[in-house]
Amino acid sequence: MPITSHNPVLSLFLAVALALSLTLPADGATDSGIESLRASSKAFSSVAKKVSPSVVFIQVEGQSRENFPAEARERGVWPFNDDLFSRFFGDDYPALQRRKPGKPRREINQGSGFAFAAQKDVTYLLTNSHVVENAGRIRVKLQDGREFNARLKATDPKSDIAVLEISSRDLPILKLGDSSRLEVGEWVVALGNPFGLSHTLTAGVVSATGRTSLGINDYEDFIQTDAAINPGNSGGPLLNLDGEVIGMNTAIFSKSGGHMGVGFAIPSNLVRVIADQILASGSVVRGYIGLAVQPLDADLVQALSLQSHRGVLVNQVNPDSPAERAGIQPGDVLVSFNAAPLSDGGHYRNQAALAKPGSRVILGVLREGRTLTVPVEVGQLDELANQRAEAVQSIGLVVRALTSEESRRLRNLRAVVVVSVDRGSLAALAGIQPGTVILEANRKPVSSQAEFAAALGDSEGSVLLRLLDNGSSRFMTLRWR
Repeated sequence: MPITSHNPVLSLFLAVALALSLTLPADGATDSGIESLRASSKAFSSVAKKVSPSVVFIQVEGQSRENFPAEARERGVWPFNDDLFSRFFGDDYPALQRRKPGKPRREINQGSGFAFAAQKDVTYLLTNSHVVENAGRIRVKLQDGREFNARLKATDPKSDIAVLEISSRDLPILKLGDSSRLEVGEWVVALGNPFGLSHTLTAGVVSATGRTSLGINDYEDFIQTDAAINPGNSGGPLLNLDGEVIGMNTAIFSKSGGHMGVGFAIPSNLVRVIADQILASGSVVRGYIGLAVQPLDADLVQALSLQSHRGVLVNQVNPDSPAERAGIQPGDVLVSFNAAPLSDGGHYRNQAALAKPGSRVILGVLREGRTLTVPVEVGQLDELANQRAEAVQSIGLVVRALTSEESRRLRNLRAVVVVSVDRGSLAALAGIQPGTVILEANRKPVSSQAEFAAALGDSEGSVLLRLLDNGSSRFMTLRWR
């Protein structure tokens, strides 16, 4: 029976009361919601209790330095003792500008780490390479207050992973989980020592996976999370709700110096591969296939008559490389690596580097409308040769030695000639074109592709070229750092 009243105030009161009675949950529903929140809270508390004894605070004493601001700009070191700052701030950061040149001082760096393996009376800890860079003395402090001098077993700056060891056998070991099973939206927990505040726990979700080409590390496959990560969290664990390590906190994106909801962690599967190699041999060996790739833009997709942007385009095959021996050609499109789809160049580079030397991998290749499966026997990466090849690639050109006939026409010159120039590259912007003859690089004569690569690889981010144009020579400088 409808409720009616000629009193407008009473009518309004009755209407509001009726609406509230329809929208407010019953006591049972309210209790259920609170219990659900309590369960979530207990899950985070459980992770904290389980893993905190395995997480350590790391303090690193480095060498004395002078003229801090100039050196900071050169080496990427910042006054807040955590290299996270150098990754995402700018040279105009106010605190850096306030520093004045002064007397030599002792540098103190700090970060986090965690126990992941043990053998006899030694416990092994994982942290970031940049946390222990240039370390003179490393001290680690446990949650129970104990402190140890740590020894650096080995570091891999290209992946930003380092292994330390301490003389202790009663530190609980954290399990490295399977980061490939992570899904966007999953709850994760970060534990570390931001700003020196010991054993701080923050929670959030996985925002994205497979982040590459950020320019943080040479090899990148980051987990992105909105769990608060701040300076000092470097090297600490990112955990799932089972207390398994699924990442190592490494970097933040920030315009303020603090948390802005964008943090990055190295996935546990990559950490495991690097750490296992360090424990086994004290060094890291990477696979080598010997090709360079670039992304597929809309113009390339159209020019190559492709159906999609899937895959990466091979733009260079190194001479006498596993790729050349397998028949890979410039212009091929790589769409898979061991049957797993390739998303971008960073993904390909990671897969190639993680492949075991001597093993065989299968590349899925698109060539002139045909789909091929190409087996490639993986070689071992020569880090020095790779550095030189990357230097050549960074300026964006390919060279070869002059043929006998070309050399004769140029009065028996020994030099290299430019074969191709990448559009939009440093070389292209400087006006270098195919056919340009390069006589010297950094005042050294170059008569082969290997000599040219060696000259660039030994440089410090810039090269002085002497070119032959229209019968006369001229000098040109290219900078890529």
